Formats: sequence, structure tokens, C-alpha cells
Amino acid sequence: MLLLNEIVQAAQASAVAGAVAAGVAIAPAFAGDVGAGEQIFNANCAACHAGGQNVIMPEKTLEKEALEQYLAGGRNEKSIISQVTNGKNAMPAFGGRLSDEDIANVASYVMAASDAGWDE
Repeated sequence: MLLLNEIVQAAQASAVAGAVAAGVAIAPAFAGDVGAGEQIFNANCAACHAGGQNVIMPEKTLEKEALEQYLAGGRNEKSIISQVTNGKNAMPAFGGRLSDEDIANVASYVMAASDAGWDE
């Protein structure tokens, strides 16, 4: 996943450079720490979502297109944070088990990995 982190960092640097050149104020592309999110994901989520898949509901993966289609609120960090915090259907709620920071980091990781195609 080192390559994924390098891709994310390069994309963030490119976005910042472009925005600065255009004189646009921007927020960071990812609110959380992708590397920390990967570790938290592997420890808490990978049993059901290894490689971005879903062992309980196979059509509802963490792939970009599935997140856009099935995630309440669409594919964005806020919606992922809500899903992880509150759970839904067979997915347990992780609010209270994980800190808000840990959940934000997982959301950042899921966004980055879905952008990269979950190459594992």
C-alpha cells in the first residue's frame, strides 16, 4: 500500500499546486490520514471488506461505482463517516468502538483506495 500512499500524496500535491497557481483557496483533498486509515481498516473492516469487497452483500462493495450507487448521501467522506459511525443492516456501528479521528482516517483510506481501484 506504499504505492497507494505515494499516489495519494502526488495527487494532493498536484491539486494544491494547481489551486495555488489559480489563486484558489482549497481544503485538503482528504481530511484524514490515509496511512493510519489503512491500518485501522485492516484491523476492523477487512474481515468483511478485504480488497474493497463485501462478504455479506457482494453487490455493495467499496468500489467507486458501488459507493456512488449504494452509499446513502453518495460517495464522499461524510457519507462514509456516517456509515462507519452508525452502521447499517448487517454492518455494525463503529461509533463508540473507534474514535472520530480513526473513523475519519478510515473514510479517507476508503476514498483513496476506491479511487485507486483497491489494487491489493
